[in-house]
Amino acid sequence: MWLKPEEILLKNAFKLWVTEKGNDYFVLQRRRGYGEGGGGLTGLLVGTLDTMLDSTSKVAPFRILHQTPDSQVYWSIACGGTKEEISQHWEWLEKNIMRTLSVFDSSDDITSFVQGKIRGLIAEEGKVSCVQEDDPEKFREALLRFEKWFDLPQKEKLVTYYSCSYWRGRVPCQGWLYLSTNFLSFYSYLLGSEVKLVISWNEIWRLEKTSNVILTESIHVLANGEDHFFSMFLHLNETFLIMEQLADYSIKRLFDKETFQEEPSLSDPLQITKRGLETHARNEQFRAFFRLPKEENLLEVYESFLWVPFSHFNTLGKICLSESYLCFASQDGSQCHVIIPMREVIGVEKPDRSSRALIVCVRGKRALRFSEVRDFERLANAIRRRCGMTASPQGECQNLINHFEDNPEEVALMVGQKDSSKAVSTEALMTVFHPQDTENLDPKMLKEKMKEQSWNIHFSEYGRGTSMFCTKKTRDLIVRGIPEALRGELWMLFSGAVNDMATNPGYYSELVDQSLGTSTLATDEIERDLHRSLPEHPAFQSDTGISALRRVLTAYAYRNPKIGYCQAMNILTSVLLLYAKEEEAFWLLVAVCERMLPDYFNRRIIGALVDQAVFEELIRMHLTQLTEHMTDLTFFSSVSLSWFLTLFISVLPIESAVNVVDCFFYDGIKAILQLGLAVLDYNMEGLISSHDDAEAVTILNKFFDNVTNKDSPLPQTVQQNSVGNNDKASSISKVDVSDLIKEAYEKYGDMKSEEVESMRKRNKLYVIQTLEDTTKQNVLRVVSQEVKFSASQLDELYILFKRQHFLSCYWTMNSPVLLHHDPSLAYLEQYQLGFHQFSLLFSLLEPWSLCSGKDTLFLWAFRLLDENQDGLVNFKEFCCALDILYSGTFTSKLTFLFKLHQPPECQKTHCAFCFTPTGRGKVDLQAYLKQWQDEILKKEESIKDLPRINQAQFIQFSKTLYNLFHSDPEEESLYRAVARVTSLLLRMEEVGRRLQEPTSPQKSSTSPIQEAGSIPQEVEWSFAFEQILASLLNEPVLVRFFERPVDIQARLDHAKCAQLKAKTNE
Repeated sequence: MWLKPEEILLKNAFKLWVTEKGNDYFVLQRRRGYGEGGGGLTGLLVGTLDTMLDSTSKVAPFRILHQTPDSQVYWSIACGGTKEEISQHWEWLEKNIMRTLSVFDSSDDITSFVQGKIRGLIAEEGKVSCVQEDDPEKFREALLRFEKWFDLPQKEKLVTYYSCSYWRGRVPCQGWLYLSTNFLSFYSYLLGSEVKLVISWNEIWRLEKTSNVILTESIHVLANGEDHFFSMFLHLNETFLIMEQLADYSIKRLFDKETFQEEPSLSDPLQITKRGLETHARNEQFRAFFRLPKEENLLEVYESFLWVPFSHFNTLGKICLSESYLCFASQDGSQCHVIIPMREVIGVEKPDRSSRALIVCVRGKRALRFSEVRDFERLANAIRRRCGMTASPQGECQNLINHFEDNPEEVALMVGQKDSSKAVSTEALMTVFHPQDTENLDPKMLKEKMKEQSWNIHFSEYGRGTSMFCTKKTRDLIVRGIPEALRGELWMLFSGAVNDMATNPGYYSELVDQSLGTSTLATDEIERDLHRSLPEHPAFQSDTGISALRRVLTAYAYRNPKIGYCQAMNILTSVLLLYAKEEEAFWLLVAVCERMLPDYFNRRIIGALVDQAVFEELIRMHLTQLTEHMTDLTFFSSVSLSWFLTLFISVLPIESAVNVVDCFFYDGIKAILQLGLAVLDYNMEGLISSHDDAEAVTILNKFFDNVTNKDSPLPQTVQQNSVGNNDKASSISKVDVSDLIKEAYEKYGDMKSEEVESMRKRNKLYVIQTLEDTTKQNVLRVVSQEVKFSASQLDELYILFKRQHFLSCYWTMNSPVLLHHDPSLAYLEQYQLGFHQFSLLFSLLEPWSLCSGKDTLFLWAFRLLDENQDGLVNFKEFCCALDILYSGTFTSKLTFLFKLHQPPECQKTHCAFCFTPTGRGKVDLQAYLKQWQDEILKKEESIKDLPRINQAQFIQFSKTLYNLFHSDPEEESLYRAVARVTSLLLRMEEVGRRLQEPTSPQKSSTSPIQEAGSIPQEVEWSFAFEQILASLLNEPVLVRFFERPVDIQARLDHAKCAQLKAKTNE
């Protein structure tokens, strides 16, 4: 079968392969131990090894490698189980590929073509094979083994399974890797030795592909401080992709609380499938590459040639079709790509059936010709169906082009031609405050006009607007800096915001109307920061700029309350408003916050921290001289945070920073990473010679202050670099921002966006787990002051509590804990348990063996701990209860049990027993301050303050004591002791009641209750806590029972083993 091309560095490593056929571009090899002439001892060993392996781990005995004459690198492109199968592939290559390769001039072009062709074949085969699921019988058998070996809850959904080896030290254990929705599991049983491993996806710190001397390729998993290595996969990349998707799905669902409402395949954790995960990954990659709205999904892919008019040749690539867009990208992804919104398509023709060609006509006098489309008729029908048009007669496209030539007012392709709302500003602030003087002919303005002319030439060749070809020449123009007049239009185009705005007409105006006048925590923060946003710029010294900034930020906070408002958003939005109209600035902000910089603007700024980790990794790769001098790179993380959050706007003069923003909107975060490396490289000598962090910061700050934009046409009053720097100009050399950006692209431009995304995913796990670990340390530090648990015991308790929290989220998207999660709460409140999860964990940890009535007792315990009656208990409250039961005195334990049997303080209704979480809504800071003050003023509770319990409560209290003694060695003695105490207390109360009866006979006969018409009732007796305590203290066997030390570690170990097996149904 055809394989996705993978690089092989050593063609004959360890002499495992024998070459059977070869030519200048391909090699057919046979694995030793197969076919004629087994290969002696080596062949015998190889054959024995392959025979012992499971069928899914065997290496195919035949393979085809691609090579070029002047390269030492080989690519595996096909494998086969029989010589007949591999021979068919070889013949196909000779017949269809060999003749074509002779037309290419360079080896890179040959390799690129071969890889593209093989991927196309795989895609075509996939269309047929995807209909056929894996053998259901085999999967059913695997599911039965999975359930038997790991004893996980039945609701756990097995996604897929693979045969592989798990390395314990230097010894591999051959077995099965099972990937389910919430767990990574491995099982092996060889020669009487059983290996069983279960890891929750949310516990993983690292997930990466690695290689070393022993393991050529393996998957490394770091979880709970332990390293795990898995190798010998038949399809390692496929396995890793599924693992990466499951880990990412778990992180988003459990930590970020996403519900995936717009993705049916992921909205239910009980219905996750391998195909659904692969589709999700493919859609994410598709949207990220073409900067499309999150609603778009990749529906169909066609291999095709596109006629590139500016280069006068056909380029091979892929047509990617979604509901609303037709996209094309050349094979390497960088030569050219084009995005055609279906709303812009005005006609589709099939001019030449022999070449399987297709012409798509779009508004703006443009026509794109695709050829060699394997199923071109199906593609044409799909485009027409999505555009709502019928089949176009021959020549109709040319007629439409002529029509638009004669009626240019109907061309609605350009950005900004739609009518804006009257309620918002319709001009960019730079246009209002600094209109260009067309008669000004100074050198800077002349250069600006030359830039504009260069872009106009580019538009005439490559098109303008949403269907413009993006090529290497486009990037070259961007590196030089976008002209002021075109900046807003091109930012909208490259970010994809133009499509968001076009498909949501009137949306921003509605948001403005709905959000203005609202008062929230976000709006308060926005008002505070309005006048801190580019305060030196005249546009934000006036009500016009401040009002526009307020509207955009408030509208976005209203649109996305999950983000609301975050510092740095004001700085970024200010720059957007300078060059884009108000509505365009809003959609640019949406593109940045929700698509280009995900998770940047929230309370934990996870996205920025992830990119900082990626930046550190790149520093180690590219700036080895710096890493040798500074082994701890956390300094660069703290320094570079503002670089990422504000896209260098906060550190560079505004006239220089906008050039960085130009590159960001075209290349994404890759442009910021490149520039960061270039800045450190430029200051390498100074940073290496610096003695401390403060000196290094000073060096970088001085550098940024002297980054200029010599071509900027902005007036001197606006340029930040020109103010206050004249005295330093002689001592510190100036650096032009265009030269700096150009150097960044020349040195680090070969970095691929796919590699950056892979690094992001790899580091996101580590960043989130580091933040979680910090939260844990903060919680443990607070709780440790209240309890007597050791540090290790408290740590284990936290892990159990957190896992129990997640167990309520593993198999449902509607968990109360999940729905009412508020990330803005204090860290003590981040993980809480509802009643059901509390009772499950409490039953595993409570020190007594309750035989009956435990559900009621747990309900009372939950009610007692849930002081604010929100239906949730936090870790501190949980630990304090266990601390009393484990390490408390006889009196404190008895006090706890006594309180359990008292009614709620405010017993207006029975809602306290329902415990439906009410959530907390918005964070009430005043309420937190009051709660904090009450805790400070809270005095030590005295047993005299406890209210008395009545007859029914005392009877239940006695039953609870009986239940505690079940299976105790002194069970009979304890029962007798409780009976004696109960009998004594009842006699005492009877005597006391008789002594009181003669004293007030008339009072009892004229009670208010009887006067109200109620039936006369016997006066109920009650007990004070002091009476019960004094009576129990007279029974030594009871005192010994409650003061008996508890083996805390044994309870914790038992809970760890039994937690997943406990009933988890809500």
